Amino acid sequence: MALAFGLKGGDRVSTVAEIGMEDLKRKTIRGGFAKLIGQAINFAVRFVFLMVVARLLDPADFGLVAMVTAVTGVYDLFSTGGLSSAAIQQATVTEEQISTLFWINMLIGVMLAVLCLLSAPLLAYFYHEPRLFWVTVVLAGGFVFTAAGAQHIAILQRHLRYVAQTAIEALTAVASAAVAIVLAIAGFGYWALVISAVVGPVVNTAALWAVVGWMPGMPRRNVGVRAMLHFGGTVTLNNLVVYIAYNSEKVLLGRFWGADALGLYGRANQLINIPTNQLNSAIGGVAFSALSRLQDDPIQFKNYFLKGYSLVIAMTAPITLFSAAFADDIILVVLGPKWTEAAVIFRLLTPTVLIFGIINPTAWLLLSVGLQRRSLAIALVIAPLCVTAYVIGLPYGPSGVALAYSIAMTLWLAPHILWCLKGTMVSPREFLLAMWPPIASAAVAAALAFAAQFYFAQWQSSLSRLLFGAFVMAVAYAGMLLFVMGRKSFYLGLLGQLRNPS
Repeated sequence: MALAFGLKGGDRVSTVAEIGMEDLKRKTIRGGFAKLIGQAINFAVRFVFLMVVARLLDPADFGLVAMVTAVTGVYDLFSTGGLSSAAIQQATVTEEQISTLFWINMLIGVMLAVLCLLSAPLLAYFYHEPRLFWVTVVLAGGFVFTAAGAQHIAILQRHLRYVAQTAIEALTAVASAAVAIVLAIAGFGYWALVISAVVGPVVNTAALWAVVGWMPGMPRRNVGVRAMLHFGGTVTLNNLVVYIAYNSEKVLLGRFWGADALGLYGRANQLINIPTNQLNSAIGGVAFSALSRLQDDPIQFKNYFLKGYSLVIAMTAPITLFSAAFADDIILVVLGPKWTEAAVIFRLLTPTVLIFGIINPTAWLLLSVGLQRRSLAIALVIAPLCVTAYVIGLPYGPSGVALAYSIAMTLWLAPHILWCLKGTMVSPREFLLAMWPPIASAAVAAALAFAAQFYFAQWQSSLSRLLFGAFVMAVAYAGMLLFVMGRKSFYLGLLGQLRNPS
């Protein structure tokens, strides 16, 4: 029955009734744990990558690549066409539908590669930087490989095979980072980053094909993909608007402040976003698959969503607030002394990252119940708000943009939550009750860790200060969350289900 080994014509992927509620719970918890382990590995790999490559390359090298990827990243949103999400969200899907979606993905990938090639001279002219021409040409190849693996990812996620997906993601991260480090040591400069960006999709797709073992059939008409195309198109448009909202500042900084300023902003932005992105990716994919199976069971749906959301906030909030308190030492340890100017940008971006941690999981709720149009409408409001903030902060450089960005997102927080939850099975009060304990605990722990700095500020080693601060915050946070906020039984229950799901 498993699509991973090929379905016969007309066969359907398991529904929640066929899987069984207990089996779904077991696979969700085990899958979520596997994803967390995998994202921890990816987190470590990306940190090592940043620590090594940031010392081998200059901010301008990162800035050059960011000038291109800020634009080609828009194309990348179309490489799957939202069709992998569409295949996951459907209650049932047939072999003919998956095969047809695969070939649609491939057509999109080829078209995007050609569009990227045509963009090369335009980007070089726009930024007044001729080196960008060949950078753009080389990056074009990645779109075809990304498209070729889109439906294989959907197959893994539909079957909640997150251990396999996690292993593939870890392999991809290690291969990409290793290539970048080797080439940077060899003196290839910014080309180390460019080639690494292409190696990632190649390794990922090759591993997906090997593990899933599914070969697409020929595309067919009238197999019921119209609704899936509509869903995927809406999701892609939503992602496009969100991407523009959250990445326009990179284009503006690159155009008006140059590669050095963009390099500083880009690394600070990437570093502060790594924990949130990794955690949301780890739990978000599992949550979307599970919630899509539960969309007709409101009680279980709400239960799963609130538990998953609380878990994400419990991990995101302390990391983000710790980053704000120890920004200078984090930059020195991870990126090195030539990146000290990025510390101010890093700290100014922490409010935005915390807000992302709070609002990003609402996408699980909206998309899993088919409210993709509301998600798009929300994105259409966020985009002009963010772009306006960038323009206001642009005259003051990267720090001004970071500050304006954080102010805009802070003002948007409450309207976003109320709009997302309106008319759903989750009330604002339930949402707040799930969010409040970890955020309050993290705030208290961060304040204690920050106050403790005055007792060890004289230490010469940034790493020693960072490790001691992390220890103080971890102990304070665990005490607040588990005992003061009374969440001990919740997390012990999750651990118990992980060890003995039955």
